[in-house]
Amino acid sequence: MEKEYIRQLIHASGIFIVFLSWFLNPTILILICIIIVIFVELLFRIDRYRNIFAISTFLDRCKRKKDEKGFVYFFLGIILTIYFFQFNIAVVNAAIIILLFGDSASTIIGKKYGKRHLPFNKQKTIIGTLAFFIVAFIGASTQLPVLPALIGAVSGAITEAYSPIDDNIPIPLISAFAMSIIIYFI
Repeated sequence: MEKEYIRQLIHASGIFIVFLSWFLNPTILILICIIIVIFVELLFRIDRYRNIFAISTFLDRCKRKKDEKGFVYFFLGIILTIYFFQFNIAVVNAAIIILLFGDSASTIIGKKYGKRHLPFNKQKTIIGTLAFFIVAFIGASTQLPVLPALIGAVSGAITEAYSPIDDNIPIPLISAFAMSIIIYFI
């Protein structure tokens, strides 16, 4: 479980993208994300064959053995969200926050306290999904009014619970889409 805590702390550290969005335009944010993905991928490849001082130890403590590409999906979800929803940076930031903190909360709380599984998905727990929703709603509310934040948190929680693909891609995209629809109609 310690490895999972470290991974989720790294996951949540993506908040720097939201902070950078206050100062940089979306194209620059996308380029920064691409550079990070390339850099980390290079580190992973080098780490397979050579011990990189301090970095190899850190990677061993936080990397899942079966899934080396989670960070690529994480940044791909963020990049696509920035690209498609750059017309409303508050929606982008809310969707990123939903991904960062909602997903982390669901993993940590669900693994620690989850006993009852969701219908149709025995990998996820009710308490984990509830934790996702609460944390995502609070986070999204820092960027948007209550109703769009609520809809974004609900859509993110459902996506995280039932996505057939790595949830790092669809969570921010579906949340941003749902929030944009609500904002458009209110």
